[in-house]
Amino acid sequence: MAWAVDTFGESLAISTSFQKEGMVAIDMAVRLKPDIRVFTLDTGLLHRETVLFMETVENHYGIRIERVRPDPCEVAEMVERHGPELFYTDVPRRMLCCHIRKVRPLERKLASLSAWVTGLRRSQNESRAGVPKVAFDGGVYKISPLADWTREQVEDYARFNNVPVHPLYASGFQSIGCGPCTRAAGKHEGERAGRWWWERDAHKECGIHFSANGKAEREVDVLLREIVDAKS
Repeated sequence: MAWAVDTFGESLAISTSFQKEGMVAIDMAVRLKPDIRVFTLDTGLLHRETVLFMETVENHYGIRIERVRPDPCEVAEMVERHGPELFYTDVPRRMLCCHIRKVRPLERKLASLSAWVTGLRRSQNESRAGVPKVAFDGGVYKISPLADWTREQVEDYARFNNVPVHPLYASGFQSIGCGPCTRAAGKHEGERAGRWWWERDAHKECGIHFSANGKAEREVDVLLREIVDAKS
């Protein structure tokens, strides 16, 4: 984290969804640079608790969190074509929703940065097992300082440093995303078991960090092209 702050300065930003890992990253960064840039993807479907927690984080650290939102025209076109709860239909339509509400807004944000910090850990699930601490991806450096941390290390850091903790953890959540697509999970389930729990044999990813299987990706490309072409 110190290397990232020293190297990229104002062109660096922390990306967070306010899970424990993201909060630890913010805490580390603020100690190095009190005015560190922080942003979150405000999909329009976040848990109410997440929206309120943003203000808690801002007040605790004295920072301003930028809300990066999707293109309202793309959201409207998607909902008109596929309905407001398209994510429950099938994997490609769930991923389409993730692309419109998260992936595309993130791409637009990253175009203004030289580097961004994520809270990815290799032990979160199988698809993240090979996460590097530093990668050059799409013209921007992607930095994951907690890549080799365990969940216990994250929790120890948060507890020792009085890092604010998202209230949904107290309700059994192990991973926190959009309201309709995240729920509490059992202690013995995987860390991302509460994500898209209705899907079977599907990657528990939204497309920001990792791709799904080739067939699903191709279907998403077709659906996304329809949305983008309609807007233009």
